Amino acid sequence: MKHALEPAAESLPVTLDDVRRAAARLDGAIIKTPFNKSLTLSQLTGAEIWLKFENLQFTAAFKERGALNKLLCLTAAERAKGVIAASAGNHAQGVAYHAQKLGVPATIVMPSTTPFVKVKQTEEFGAKVVLNGDKFDDTALYAEELAKQHDLTLIHPFDDPEVIAGQGTMALEMLADNPDLDCLVVPVGGGGLISGIAVAAKAIKPEIKIIGVQAERFPSLYRALHDQEYVAKGSSLAEGIAVKTIGKTTFQICRRLVDQVVLVSEDCLERAVSLLLTIEKTVAEGAGAAGLAAILTYPEMFRGKKVGVVLSGGNIDSRLLASLLMRSLIRDGRITQLWVELQDVPGALARVSTIIGSLGGNIIDVSHHRLFTQLPAKETYCDITLETRDQEHLNRILDGLRQAGFVCHIKNADTQGR
Repeated sequence: MKHALEPAAESLPVTLDDVRRAAARLDGAIIKTPFNKSLTLSQLTGAEIWLKFENLQFTAAFKERGALNKLLCLTAAERAKGVIAASAGNHAQGVAYHAQKLGVPATIVMPSTTPFVKVKQTEEFGAKVVLNGDKFDDTALYAEELAKQHDLTLIHPFDDPEVIAGQGTMALEMLADNPDLDCLVVPVGGGGLISGIAVAAKAIKPEIKIIGVQAERFPSLYRALHDQEYVAKGSSLAEGIAVKTIGKTTFQICRRLVDQVVLVSEDCLERAVSLLLTIEKTVAEGAGAAGLAAILTYPEMFRGKKVGVVLSGGNIDSRLLASLLMRSLIRDGRITQLWVELQDVPGALARVSTIIGSLGGNIIDVSHHRLFTQLPAKETYCDITLETRDQEHLNRILDGLRQAGFVCHIKNADTQGR
């Protein structure tokens, strides 16, 4: 899909000058994050990939840019009264952190289901945290009510011109570091990031392509551009862009300046997070890895092009990250659970272990079963969790076991309890 551009006469709510003024305000207060070419990912994908490491901001996300720009645009009276924001994630951290540095009272409204660690982190930045609503939409409405009741300035996470201009400063940095980029690949939730980047990048280099990326389960911009109704599809690893509805201001910009929006699967988001950690040694949250996921999903779209990829954030739960890495090892054939039939005689399991060891496999765990099985009484089976170098190595071990007369399978739901 390439959406037709709107008439040029329609003025946009954010301009290149707005973004440049934002960059001047943010100078020295925001990290100008590295923008480096990834040799390995470029070889893997066939594109020349340049990574913008926004996960290296102090709060580990790009949201600081827009939050600080908005705070710096407030009048002295507005700063004295304080600000309020609705967020359970990166926007909350960005607002709270920079409000504290500027001496501005900040209230953050979070859903009642927000993990305690996120509440604590936000409070440590000096913000007052209010828990309200089981769903974020309810939380956002409550924040608006509190803003009116207490005369606080609401800092919207994406649908605000000053926030959009702040996010757009990233494009200035990327094109200054590499003016030859053919396209920019940007995660999209509410649209603040891609709107700001598109405004700046298209003004500087009109021929550059702006590609938005969304999770299949939360296609807010994609469905708006295609006039599709939203259908809830559960949760997403890319929770930072799991937004049901694109902003009004951001949509006005996106339908003019965004060239294409693509959707990526949960499996590909997982793979992208794992690749960035194993290859680039950098932690990206699901939304932060969406750009790489798009290149992995649509390689022909990017092959041979110079591609700027925004790693928008690195705030991911450590337990979830550990789980993703283990799942990645399983997908790559490096950790596997085997189901092996045995004669119920002494030494049978030892023979299996010897074969695996002689072929270079590493047994992590063994579970031997006699009772809960449908096999004959004189037969048994064992579950063996095995570490191998890759899929080819695993296949050699399977061949070795089968040549020795053992019936073995890679364990899945069909082999449970046989």
